[in-house]
Amino acid sequence: TEHQHVRYNPLRDDWVLVSAHRVKRPWQGQLEKPPPEDVPRWDPKNPLCPGATRATGEVNPTYEGTFVFPNDFPALQPDAPEPDDNDHPLFRAAPARGVCKVMCFHPWSDLTLPLMSLPEIRAVVDAWAELATELGASYSWVQIFENKGAMMGCSNPHPHCQVWASSFLPNEASLEDRSQRQHLSQHGVPMLLEYAEQEARRKERLVVENADWLVVVPYWATWPYETLLLPRRHVCRLQDLSDSEKDSLASVMQRLLIKYDNLFEVSFPYSMGWHGAPTGSYLEEDCRHWQLHAHYYPPLLRSATVRKFMVGYEMLAQAQRDLTPEQAAERLRSLPEVHYKKRAE
Repeated sequence: TEHQHVRYNPLRDDWVLVSAHRVKRPWQGQLEKPPPEDVPRWDPKNPLCPGATRATGEVNPTYEGTFVFPNDFPALQPDAPEPDDNDHPLFRAAPARGVCKVMCFHPWSDLTLPLMSLPEIRAVVDAWAELATELGASYSWVQIFENKGAMMGCSNPHPHCQVWASSFLPNEASLEDRSQRQHLSQHGVPMLLEYAEQEARRKERLVVENADWLVVVPYWATWPYETLLLPRRHVCRLQDLSDSEKDSLASVMQRLLIKYDNLFEVSFPYSMGWHGAPTGSYLEEDCRHWQLHAHYYPPLLRSATVRKFMVGYEMLAQAQRDLTPEQAAERLRSLPEVHYKKRAE
């Protein structure tokens, strides 16, 4: 817990430097602004609100649950032209086609997932699975991700996520595909299924669990309070979950996100995303090496205003973290599961 060492990340086939003593150093650097507490429930100028007009002139319906619409500024489009032929192997390009969607979790802007009810979170899970099925019929990769908070680049204070479907496997997906395939070939069991069983037994990095799911600070975590959400049984894709597993997923997500908010008593920023077996043409292939999982990458390190910066050594050498995953897990595990905003109710 006091001495630096490196840990291997089998999912990405790389290493992270653990320097637990560095969290004790004095801080006179950047302080972030805490997220606003006075977000209006409905704002006609907020393009994600029911009935609001978006940049394209489209008017949102007066939705009462989840709401999905095409991203008005998509990074991927289905009709992108072929790139020019390459005249040298050092100058390669390839086609990139896809679609981008936005999904609002709830009509109220002043809510986040940990403050939503379990049926409301379950509706989000259902919408994720439906989008994964719909877009996965045509595209090789469907990336569901949520950037929560201005610190993580979220430009709109409204509970929502994005879904980008692409004709190619992105870098992280390709890394995880290769490493999981190799593990199954060498050990005869999916990597993350074996990993979940090990973490459930060891418990030192466990944050929350229920009958179907567990959340751990992974042994190889890079971000200070990074977590990995894993099913207990072998599941390749979101759309493969049973109804009871979707219910228990809503519950374990709510418990985790309440703990995140309670850590520094602030609406906790993070980037999260689902990784599952590729889709499109891969639906016809053997993808047993894949295990569905979700990554949570929160930046906060010391307080609501002091974040972890990935600069210098991290950019030029390798990832480095300032406290051990076991210390982070113990702190998260010990937090109450009643949201700090509801304790006085």
